[in-house]
Amino acid sequence: MTSLIMIFGATGDLAKRKLFPSLYRLFSKNKLDKFAVIGVARRPLSNDEFQQSVKDSVLSALGNKDNLDEFVSHFYYQSHDVADSNSYVSLKKFADEIDTNYKLEGNRIFYLAMAPEFFGPIALHLKSDGLTDVTGYKRLVIEKPFGHDLASAKELNKQIRTAFSEEEVYRIDHYLGKEMVRNIEVIRFANAIFEPLWNNRYISNIQITSSETLGVEERGRYYESSGALRDMLQNHMMQMVALLAMEPPIKLTTDEIRSEKVRVFRALRTVDGEEVNQFFVRGQYGEGTIEDEQVPKYRDEPMVDKESNTETFVAGKIMIDNFRWAGVPFYIRTGKRMTTKSTKIVIQFKDIPMNLYYQTEKMLNPNLLVIHIQPEEGITLHLNAKKAGGHLDAQTVKLSFANTGIHAMNTPEGYEKLLFDCMRGDATNFTHWDEVAYSWAFVDKISEVWEKTKESFPNYQSGTMGPKETDELLEKDGYFWWPVTDLEVDICK
Repeated sequence: MTSLIMIFGATGDLAKRKLFPSLYRLFSKNKLDKFAVIGVARRPLSNDEFQQSVKDSVLSALGNKDNLDEFVSHFYYQSHDVADSNSYVSLKKFADEIDTNYKLEGNRIFYLAMAPEFFGPIALHLKSDGLTDVTGYKRLVIEKPFGHDLASAKELNKQIRTAFSEEEVYRIDHYLGKEMVRNIEVIRFANAIFEPLWNNRYISNIQITSSETLGVEERGRYYESSGALRDMLQNHMMQMVALLAMEPPIKLTTDEIRSEKVRVFRALRTVDGEEVNQFFVRGQYGEGTIEDEQVPKYRDEPMVDKESNTETFVAGKIMIDNFRWAGVPFYIRTGKRMTTKSTKIVIQFKDIPMNLYYQTEKMLNPNLLVIHIQPEEGITLHLNAKKAGGHLDAQTVKLSFANTGIHAMNTPEGYEKLLFDCMRGDATNFTHWDEVAYSWAFVDKISEVWEKTKESFPNYQSGTMGPKETDELLEKDGYFWWPVTDLEVDICK
């Protein structure tokens, strides 16, 4: 791949923890042909100091690596004021020199690893100050959140689109870089035993859980304006719902896959007014114990309001009103300071009409397909089979495939895949504006209600799986949450 990559916010945490190590992985796999990186940030640094910072981040993430000096020799630094046109003029001159020296053919990627309020102004400056006037391709990569609500997202999109077309905007949702999220389409569309059953005739419900044991750490100021609803549901969770619910695309192309995902968002049943608290539950963690360590409540975290009404947990029931999914609830839950760090999808199939086999006078478990996203990666199919040595007693057996076993070393980091996709011009696993707009429209109805009412927080203890109302959400439909700790993938050694 041939490109000049400009990373705005190159001294920040994201660049050090994710971007530099991911670029090194691509370099070590010979996937970067001719490339150079300009790190852009306010802090004054020399090229040598910046290259040492890049080297330290790779060593910290990956350990001692070969050809590291050659890799960092492609990195340059420019101190920059994002609000000053003179800085952009200087950056353009510097970029043109590097482009010529490395023969990069005018290909440029602008990666905005900065606070969201800078996205629009930077895009406008890139256009007005000539950095987008290139002979090759130009692409803008931006992190979430894309706006704070639908209105702000529209304004941001308007600013960005003055400088870049929709095809040139790559909105990163790092969940779309995860190996098993990408695998959802393959599991569905490449297996004749699943796709014919992937509908409301055979599936009773789908559960998506993304739980964290960490609190907000040093992100209190950001989280106070975001909360779990905007931080997780509006993007990561909704993207997984779309991949699980979409119709088979005509072809596996960016436009066709995005088109089917947008159709799912259009079919979402809007929840507003008093319905919000019937379909969704919010929570905020209190004190508790995580891995034998006492942890504080959310309101005692740094930069958090002592009377905060911000949710650190959200669970809900999402209904998709189309022919395939009518009547099938998609249950989602996500939160901080929960029992375990885990992201799993559980597809629960309907019971057969008359179950002839009993287990200690109890019905057998339903068939489950579990997709393990993180920390382990794999799939598990839960079936019922005869007990060894018994008469006709049945038991649950599991068929598992784990990326954590033999394929572990070949599983790329999410950012590595997304960066490579961007360089190749493949936007399939990036979020289209239509997806952003529909998901914000859905989430805004919920946040409007929650912001008007004061909740009795904290309402769940750290180290648990959320408020008790979360269980009641499923119980009234006759279901229960499958415990993620009981659904670990079996790893073959």
